[in-house]
Amino acid sequence: MKKKIIYFLFLLLIGAIVLFVIFYQPKKETTNLKHITLAEVTHSVFYAPMYVAIENGYFKDEGIDLEVILTPGADKVSAAVLSDTVDIGFAGTESAIYVYTGGEEDYLVTFAGLTKRDGQFIVARDCSKEFKLTDLYGQEILVGRPGGMPVVNFENAMKNANIDISKINVNYSIDFASLSGTFMAGVGNYVNLFEPTATSVVNTGLGCIVASIGELSGEVPYTAFYARKSFIDNNPEVIKSFNRAINKGLEFIQKEDSSKVAQVILPQFSDTSLKDLTTIIDNYKEYDSWLTNTFISEDSFDNLQNILLNNNLIKEKVPYNKLIQNIDE
Repeated sequence: MKKKIIYFLFLLLIGAIVLFVIFYQPKKETTNLKHITLAEVTHSVFYAPMYVAIENGYFKDEGIDLEVILTPGADKVSAAVLSDTVDIGFAGTESAIYVYTGGEEDYLVTFAGLTKRDGQFIVARDCSKEFKLTDLYGQEILVGRPGGMPVVNFENAMKNANIDISKINVNYSIDFASLSGTFMAGVGNYVNLFEPTATSVVNTGLGCIVASIGELSGEVPYTAFYARKSFIDNNPEVIKSFNRAINKGLEFIQKEDSSKVAQVILPQFSDTSLKDLTTIIDNYKEYDSWLTNTFISEDSFDNLQNILLNNNLIKEKVPYNKLIQNIDE
């Protein structure tokens, strides 16, 4: 009798397990995160504060599920935003200016800044002496194709430093992506490079960083976040949350040393060593490349427009208060 009871209880247990497996559905995780897509013009350590915000979970803390899509070229970024392929663009503010001057009614409004100057460095082949800008006279420097913002900022930097660019052999024939390879192949005495490419060239022993274009060219909203005017108007809380996340990233960069920042963003740059990342961040900190908060001043915007006017890239200035909308937290 006892065996029958045990057998019966065993069958009940088996039956309960089977029913549990059949009918139990685990509770799905619910999330209130708002999915936002962002097109970034390039993936660079220059944008470290944004990657800090991603890796430290600042966007999620603000209720945002951020998807970042690499979209090379500022014109491609603005096109992605205008076509509603993405919600937010991250590129040079000049691309938003071009859209506005083109007559777009639902134009692009910049609502948060990140970098406050050009991120290029002048890399010299001869590292045996202390560099002066006048050392460029009579020498060949590779700068990229004419008309692009890297070239425009280089020319503006030389103008600000009272350097006669006509005395420099400026090579405009090499496209941006081929600058480092061409220089390492033996062409030119100098080259303008962004990080991490500049440090990569230094590590080969073929050059050294001697100057910052951004320091010489002055403050401009070099890379910033923009969206359609309608998107900002219709999603004010999302824009405020996004802005807070970026501000947290900028604060972290200012507060922490370069090695700690490098550790945080290392997952974003798996092909770069922690040592090189630390060096690169040191370089950008030394030349004061990042804003302390997302506010874009009228002076920096005006400086950018003066550069564009001087290079015949725009015919007249556009209103600061239409294209820049700083967010109050």
